[in-house]
Amino acid sequence: MEQEHLLSIFRDSGAMLEGHFQLTSGLHSDRYFQCARVLQYPHYAELLCGEIAQRFRPAGIDVVVAPALGGIVVGQEVGRQLRARTLFAERKEGVMQLRRGFQIAPGENVLVCEDVVTTGGSVSEVIALVRQEGGKLAGVAFIVDRSGGKVEFAMDPGGVQFSLMAMDVVAYAPADCPLCARGLPVVKPGSRGST
Repeated sequence: MEQEHLLSIFRDSGAMLEGHFQLTSGLHSDRYFQCARVLQYPHYAELLCGEIAQRFRPAGIDVVVAPALGGIVVGQEVGRQLRARTLFAERKEGVMQLRRGFQIAPGENVLVCEDVVTTGGSVSEVIALVRQEGGKLAGVAFIVDRSGGKVEFAMDPGGVQFSLMAMDVVAYAPADCPLCARGLPVVKPGSRGST
């Protein structure tokens, strides 16, 4: 899928926001990709996640795992299209965990899915869970790579990292943020601690 087509989908659904935002990572940025606004439309979810499923169909994925909350819809739709079991990891007392009786059997072929990656922190935590459970990391996939390809995850042999859209969106530490320096109010639109 062409990046310009993806951007038009984000614009049409009101999912590409401009302003002053605090990202889940704690960094600040002038742009925010609210994938939930795209994924609220099942035809867009099917289209975007279909690109991911197509890329990983030959890998024989047994399990798709996504970090809560943002990755759940992506993981569920990719899992549906791959006919793979779909789990999500969630934080309890600040630690990413598989809960609700979810398990990965040793040797299962696992795909980790996320909506947006900036620093890769949540995905790295989910990868650690996959390895802890004995799963084989077949790949990591996400819709938007805000790092422009700078974030790389350590794969198992044959594993693949894949994103639909890679953009190098500038993010600032709060102490170095020019938007803060101009006195612009910061908004936290993500899934953790937002409204």
